[in-house]
Amino acid sequence: MGRVTERRSVLRIRDGAVGSRPDTLVAEEPLEIRLNGKPLAITMRTPGDDFALAAGFLVSEGVLGRVEEVASIVYCAGATRGGTSRSWGSPRSSEAESGGGVESGGGSNTYNVVDVRLAPGVAVPDISLERNVYTTSSCGLCGKASLDAVRTTARWPIADTPPVRVAPDLLTVLPDRLRAAQRVFDRTGGLHAAGLFSAEGELLDLREDVGRHNAVDKLIGRTLRSGALPLSRTILLVSGRASFELAQKAVMAGIPVLAAVSAPSSLAVDLAAETGLTLVGFLRGSSMNVYAGEQRITLGPRGGRPE
Repeated sequence: MGRVTERRSVLRIRDGAVGSRPDTLVAEEPLEIRLNGKPLAITMRTPGDDFALAAGFLVSEGVLGRVEEVASIVYCAGATRGGTSRSWGSPRSSEAESGGGVESGGGSNTYNVVDVRLAPGVAVPDISLERNVYTTSSCGLCGKASLDAVRTTARWPIADTPPVRVAPDLLTVLPDRLRAAQRVFDRTGGLHAAGLFSAEGELLDLREDVGRHNAVDKLIGRTLRSGALPLSRTILLVSGRASFELAQKAVMAGIPVLAAVSAPSSLAVDLAAETGLTLVGFLRGSSMNVYAGEQRITLGPRGGRPE
C-alpha cells in the first residue's frame, strides 16, 4: 500500500490479557494544492490519487470542467519552486500518485505539494486565491469566508439533465456493495469511502481517504481525466454524513443523487432543494430518509398513516 498505511506498535488489552503487537494505521499527511504556482489550499489526506484529488477540488470550485482545461499537474519539491518530471498522465505518474518512494537529499520531494497549471486561455475565476484555505480531514469548509464563497455556479444544472429514477430497493443494496470493495478499510478501520454508482447500481469507482471530502474529490478528478463529466446518470454514496460541501461537490459534477449512510446537515438539505439534487440520508438496511429531490425516487402507492 506504500504510504497509504503505516505500521505502529500498540499495547493491546483483551479480556485482561496484555500484550504488544503491530497495528496497521491509515496514513494522514498534508497536501498543498497550488494553482498556476500560487498556493490555494491545504488539506489533510491519505496519500494516493493526489492529482485526481487536486483536479476534483478545482471542479468543485468551478475552475475546471473539461480535461482539456488542464495543461499539467505536477508534484513540487517541498523546498524548491520547481516541479518534478512526474505529471498528470505521464507514464511514471502512477507510482508517485499512489504514494510511491520519496526522493531524498537537498530540496527533497515529499510528494505533498501539487501544482495545477491551466491550459492557455482558461480563465481563473475569482475564488479568493489569497485566502490560503486550510481544510482538515473532518471539515472541508473550515476557513471559508462565507457561504457565498462556495455557492459557485454549476456548469451542468441538475434540473436540466435527463431524468434519473432510482428505486428504494436499489439504494438499500449500495452500502453493502461499497463496504465490500473497501480494501484499505479492512486493514485499518479508519477510512471514509465514496462510491460512484450507475443508475442501475453498478459500482463504477471507489476511493478511500481519511477525509470524506477528499474521497469525493478523487472520484470527481478521475472522471475529469477520463472525460466523463458531467456525471448526469450516476449516484454518489458516501460512508459518513452528507455535509454542505459534499452536496456542493455532487452538484458541481452534475451528479443527480447523493446518498449517505449517516445524517445530512441543514445546509446540505437547503442546497439540495435549491439545485434539484436528490439527497438521501440514514441509508441503512431497508430504511432511508429522502430530504430533497424525491421526484427521482420511484415509490409505490403510499398507504397507512404517516410515521
